[in-house]
Amino acid sequence: MKAYEIHSDRQGIDALTLVERPEPTLQTGQVLVKMYAASLNFRDIQVLRGTYGVQPNVPLSDGAGEVVAVAEGVTRWQVGNRVAGIFRQSHISGELTLEKNNSGLGGELDGVLAELVVFDEQGLVSVPEHLSYEEAATLPCAAVTAWNALVVEGQLKAGDTVLLLGTGGVSIFALQFAKQMGAKVIITSSSNEKLQQAEALGADIGINYKTTPNWDEKVTVLTEGRGVDNVIELGGSATLAQSLKAVRFSGTVVIIGVINGIKGEIDITSILGKHVKVQGISVGSRDSFEDMNRAISQQQMHPIIDRVFPFDKAKEALAYLESGAHFGKVVITI
Repeated sequence: MKAYEIHSDRQGIDALTLVERPEPTLQTGQVLVKMYAASLNFRDIQVLRGTYGVQPNVPLSDGAGEVVAVAEGVTRWQVGNRVAGIFRQSHISGELTLEKNNSGLGGELDGVLAELVVFDEQGLVSVPEHLSYEEAATLPCAAVTAWNALVVEGQLKAGDTVLLLGTGGVSIFALQFAKQMGAKVIITSSSNEKLQQAEALGADIGINYKTTPNWDEKVTVLTEGRGVDNVIELGGSATLAQSLKAVRFSGTVVIIGVINGIKGEIDITSILGKHVKVQGISVGSRDSFEDMNRAISQQQMHPIIDRVFPFDKAKEALAYLESGAHFGKVVITI
């Protein structure tokens, strides 16, 4: 079978190498999945750069495919089932622990950028029937993260106002979920074209952070001095101070990404003085994934895919993601 490996003698996207591997064998409780699509996250760029902390042989965490074989003892799946892997293979339910944390596909464990992948039967979910494999492949990381941030930790309710930073995969899923739940959405981008795309999806207000660098002040004005209920914080240290200014008293800032840095000075009084909840989010459990899928099926929601690349153009797909030109998700067909 064909698979992509990371060769540590090279750095970045150049470390990605297409190889031939023997077809995997199954042990008790395992499932063999023929992968049809995989999607990309900024984390994958960090893994290839060697800045994520761990580096698997096979990259990418997010993929969907069809069960083609099951081992002895498997009861959850049958040949022919359409499935997606969960991001952390040990995070079935409950809060995240160190043990669960150290089971990430495409990080601590080999990922899904291969024709055939072995999963423990507990590490898969059924994908919504109305979705293509390409659409289903976008769900495990970005969609579950957005769902966890808004619904599980954010306790979002109709009438709330949400601030989303950027127009990548997590933000666009958060936009779709927030609008389905009756929330008002403010979204930022450096591109007026992307803001128009977001508004076409239902965003109420778009702010260009290049032309409006003090976007936190703009948000305060737009909310009549109150601030937003929830901030989906993806920028990291470069934007966190402004997010804390933009959130209301007793509101929630959910930290998901560190695209623009991991270290910076923060005025603690901006948290204490406003009684702000600052919550780190790292994807979510299988239970959350299944809850989200039920909501997606009920609403017949379709993920937003920017571009689809063929398997032999995986490097080009990663370079496109790295450029930041995408709106929504970037997918590789397998």
